[in-house]
Amino acid sequence: MERNIIEIQEDKCIGCGLCAGACMQGAIEIIEGKAKLVSESYCDGLGICLPKCPVDAIHIVEKESDNFDNSRKNIKLKEEKKSPDTMACGCPGTAMKSLERKIPKATIRTAVQELHADDLPSELMQWPVQLRLISPNAPYFENADLLVAADCTAYAYRNFHKDFIKGKVTLIGCPKLDDNGYNREKIAAILKENQIKSITVVRMDVPCCSGIIQAVRQAMLDAQRIVPYSEVTIRTNGEIV
Repeated sequence: MERNIIEIQEDKCIGCGLCAGACMQGAIEIIEGKAKLVSESYCDGLGICLPKCPVDAIHIVEKESDNFDNSRKNIKLKEEKKSPDTMACGCPGTAMKSLERKIPKATIRTAVQELHADDLPSELMQWPVQLRLISPNAPYFENADLLVAADCTAYAYRNFHKDFIKGKVTLIGCPKLDDNGYNREKIAAILKENQIKSITVVRMDVPCCSGIIQAVRQAMLDAQRIVPYSEVTIRTNGEIV
């Protein structure tokens, strides 16, 4: 039968792997430095991978092809749920871990007032923090307060660790550059698999950043888990709206 399917121009491909990361069906792999369509039956033809390609090497074509294998739909997300210790992209830097924060005795001040902003320690409680890399089954999610933040917010707001990250499990993403539908599904999976105490969403005061709010709200509806929820908006000058 004829249907839509992706076609990769290998002569243009630079092997960045962004398309493979975007494809939740596992239809694309990087082989010998080039993106390859490993099976036409794995490709759903929706083209989620297209906007990720920085060199316009992927296009949708209509051609005679095998039917899409529906068992592949969102298979990456399903595999993450089954195997929480599996690294999302094969990189050692994505291995999950909880982080214990201790202030060395040598840095303890005699008075809290002497602790300047520049001396404040990191408040990050876990790794990884990128939504695409996080497993919904990570143990640090149970009874956690979540911080879901647009990644630009930490750069715009100076005291982001002290005022937002402290005491929370942190998830970051970009609603403009990421697949916001995937982010919604990942947050919904986290809510379904764990008892979440609260969610704080921090976004920038720019129109495209509203997507992260939409993703979280819809995820709560999808998971049928409504938890205490708050939103904070940061201006590009670093002020809280």
